[in-house]
Amino acid sequence: MIGQMLEGRYRIDAPIARGGMSMVFRGTDTRLDRPVAIKVMDPKFASDPQFLSRFEFEARAVAKLKHPSLVAVYDQGVDREYPFLIMELVEGGTLRELLRERGPMPPHAVRAVAEPVLRAIGTAHDAGLVHRDIKPENVLISDAGEVKIADFGLVRAVAAANTTSASVILGTAAYLSPEQVTTGTADARSDVYSFGLLIFELLTGQVPFTGDNSLSVAYQRVENDVPPPSRFIEGVPPEFDALVAKATARDPQARFADANEMAAELQSIAMRLNLPPYRVPAPQDSAEHQSMRFPVAEPVAAGSAHLATTHLPVARPAAPHPPQHTRVVTAQRPRPEEYHHPTPETASRRTGLMWVGIVTALTLLVGIGGWWLGVGRYTAVPAIAGVDSQVAVTRLQEAGFETALRQKASDTVPMGGVVGTDPSAGARVTKGSTVAVLISSGKPRVPEVKPGDTLASVNQAIRDMGLQPIDAGEAASTAPKGSLAKVDPAPGTVLPGGAQVKVYRSKGSQPVNVPDVKGKSAEDAAKALTAAGLTVRETRVQFDKDVEHDRAIATDPPVGTTLQSGDSVALLVSNAVKVPNVMGSSVGNARAKLQQLGLRVEVKSLTDSDSSIVIGQLPGFGTNVEAGSVVSLTALP
Repeated sequence: MIGQMLEGRYRIDAPIARGGMSMVFRGTDTRLDRPVAIKVMDPKFASDPQFLSRFEFEARAVAKLKHPSLVAVYDQGVDREYPFLIMELVEGGTLRELLRERGPMPPHAVRAVAEPVLRAIGTAHDAGLVHRDIKPENVLISDAGEVKIADFGLVRAVAAANTTSASVILGTAAYLSPEQVTTGTADARSDVYSFGLLIFELLTGQVPFTGDNSLSVAYQRVENDVPPPSRFIEGVPPEFDALVAKATARDPQARFADANEMAAELQSIAMRLNLPPYRVPAPQDSAEHQSMRFPVAEPVAAGSAHLATTHLPVARPAAPHPPQHTRVVTAQRPRPEEYHHPTPETASRRTGLMWVGIVTALTLLVGIGGWWLGVGRYTAVPAIAGVDSQVAVTRLQEAGFETALRQKASDTVPMGGVVGTDPSAGARVTKGSTVAVLISSGKPRVPEVKPGDTLASVNQAIRDMGLQPIDAGEAASTAPKGSLAKVDPAPGTVLPGGAQVKVYRSKGSQPVNVPDVKGKSAEDAAKALTAAGLTVRETRVQFDKDVEHDRAIATDPPVGTTLQSGDSVALLVSNAVKVPNVMGSSVGNARAKLQQLGLRVEVKSLTDSDSSIVIGQLPGFGTNVEAGSVVSLTALP
């Protein structure tokens, strides 16, 4: 399809990815002169009116959604036998490609990927849409570090989801929820389940269930709970185990109501664990990057028959040289005797030629000496990354170098593998020099330093781990003044190579009164406590009818308590749920809205109908209640 023009406007330039029923291309909107992603459906769907109607409906529904982490939909249409979708082109790669390149992610990186995508899916849930196909292939990471969710190709309005035949299972087998497997139906909680599996894979680098075929994998989730990620990989906090467990509960009622609720819980966990901010890297060897190197063909006329095959430019062989004719020398050749009896002119010519030869020889000697001093005694360091250490040493010695072994942290090469050399591969070094073989000591992690250590030793330990120490100024601490107060991220945190670690100097211990943070957002409350010279050791949630959700209730010890700078406190945050106003709504809409907030619903009505209108609610709207509380609705008729 390379070179095809769809509707005389969208030129297909290069392939990016192939799916079971579609293919995605890099393309160009020739009218607006901008790059786009073009999803072309299998031609068999062009003759299915029901599919075409649903395809158009889904495109319109998704195009209305606005969120920075949603891949934008620009246009939709059918050109001959090809239904197509025009979308925003995300220059970067997929989460699947990133996992292949770098392996499992630490918690702070998982949060950086998951939270924006959950917020985007939550926007769709608010609009009554369900993604149904959440998987790493549909999460895109741009070269600028943006994370986006793509391919709402299977999205349908929640009201129409029940029309799906129970024998049809949508989505990808590795990520289906139990109810999608058993009944074929899906709602927002089905997306929550799939996202729980996605977080499991980000943390561990594998899916929780495997089998001989897709069906056996799918039915394992009907019969078994998802195991905790910490069982498969060390360092997963209990909070992430609990997050995955709730998201992947086999009973949909026990899960988060939608992606927004799951995102809020992930944000709360990040605050409790003090997870550092992180910029997600795009995969380097991605299909999208490779598509940029694909030669662009000339456009095929819109009226051409079927899928015309575009012949890409082919290098032509050079024209043959013209025939070389034999030269006939007609000038008289000198006789040998003339060389034995030179004339004065000939002797003078010979003397000049002799001096020219001497100068040429000297020039050659100087040139060879200069070449040896400037170039000849140098040789390039061979590339050895990824080979066995013994093989690496042998290659370097064969190239004329002495060798030494050194440890170096790496976020991609497993422990014991060869990371590279110092000097790096390709560098020109004098023969006989020592080249260090860098052996991976595992993923870079913040070293186990403690308050009171000297700053010089701390900075050197951070550099030895392949990280970059940054002077972050002074902080209150019980450690001696001028020594280490703390590092951020905390010791033991796994980071990508070259990441920055903030190093705080101690300014000594001083009396501090616990400030009043009641009513502040959890984030602002934590900042106020930190600014006062205190450390938030944990964030606990509890119910308080007078304090809104995610607002600070109090501290432990309480406000006004005198502590020493550097001491820790617990922050108490409200988990109250504010009852929304559902007056005038249908019972069905009111129930869905309340249940999404984690509230139970009782309806008092003469008829048991979801179309009845709510004329009363108790508690009233704006009231703060505990999660799981009952809201009583009165409806007519």
